[in-house]
Amino acid sequence: MTSTNSTTPQGNSPGNSPGNSPGNSTASNSTASNSPQSKLPTPAERPAALVLIYDGHCRFCTAQVNRIHRWDLRGKVAFLSLHDPIVQQQYPDLTHDQLMEEMVLIDQEGKRYGGARAFRYLTRIVPGFYPLAPIMHIPFSLPIWSWFYRQVAKHRYRFGKVEDCEGSCEVHFK
Repeated sequence: MTSTNSTTPQGNSPGNSPGNSPGNSTASNSTASNSPQSKLPTPAERPAALVLIYDGHCRFCTAQVNRIHRWDLRGKVAFLSLHDPIVQQQYPDLTHDQLMEEMVLIDQEGKRYGGARAFRYLTRIVPGFYPLAPIMHIPFSLPIWSWFYRQVAKHRYRFGKVEDCEGSCEVHFK
């Protein structure tokens, strides 16, 4: 299992990513309009926001992302399902397999935070998570949080998947 570290992508910072300007409508969420993630703000709607890429076929993941959105009172996070074609257009260095293993948070400078690192970063940004920040930032605790995140991520489809999973969900039941 790989962990996305805080690294800067080559050539794809949020400022120069295609579709990341406010006037570019190609960055809108292209998932079905009746899907749960279609109500979430996209990078096109929040060009200065952090971008959270998550598994939009996972009901557990979608519920957690909706919680993040509700608690993001300052509008600092935009959302993309990893299944949205825009993800591969804007972030070609992120593989489908990598994104299926862990959510990825991309900051304004293009640095990537994956899995537990992403959640830990969100505890400093999203007011609803502020109470968790002290425990998430205990020195040397990241390996523990990463292990816990991997266990939940590994079994997330047991909590439910959306109907249009198109076979990609089966990998999580093996």
